[in-house]
Amino acid sequence: MSIPAPTPAEKALARVLKISGFDAWSLVIVAVLSVLLTLALGNLSGTVIGLLVLAAGLIEFRGRRRLRRRDPDGMRLLVRSQMLVLAVILVYCATRLGSFDGGYLKDQVVPELRQNLLLFGVNLDESLRAMELSIDEIVPLVRTVFFIVYGTVMVVSLIYQGGLAMYYRRKTDLVTEALAAPPVAS
Repeated sequence: MSIPAPTPAEKALARVLKISGFDAWSLVIVAVLSVLLTLALGNLSGTVIGLLVLAAGLIEFRGRRRLRRRDPDGMRLLVRSQMLVLAVILVYCATRLGSFDGGYLKDQVVPELRQNLLLFGVNLDESLRAMELSIDEIVPLVRTVFFIVYGTVMVVSLIYQGGLAMYYRRKTDLVTEALAAPPVAS
């Protein structure tokens, strides 16, 4: 007696379980490391962000566990998890983009950088002169890089978290079909 090939619904369920397990572990590991680092640095807002991402990872684990218990409501939790991570990242990036302060960079960061580089025998002013740049010319460059980095994080998050939420949403009917069928004995 041969074992029947898995149906498309069973394949979808298996794939959703695999992806959600990987993603949930990724979120939890990154969030825990972030929370520990931000706590050590005394960064309260970073800690809150890490805890929100941790919550999203735990929600994804909960959704996955529901699916394994044959509860189709687990799919809603998987989608919500991705939407929470996406919202946290987008709000964080938007606040960072709105916080750029060229004056602070010039008056606080550059002098501190100058001192720190001297510890390694590097003279910032000489290095800038060798590149024919001044501090006033560096600030717009840093601002551009700042916006490129945070803008890229936003776009990548929209693609990854948004795409994963859409994937989970698209697979809901197939997964529900697989869960409605009697379990296959292994």
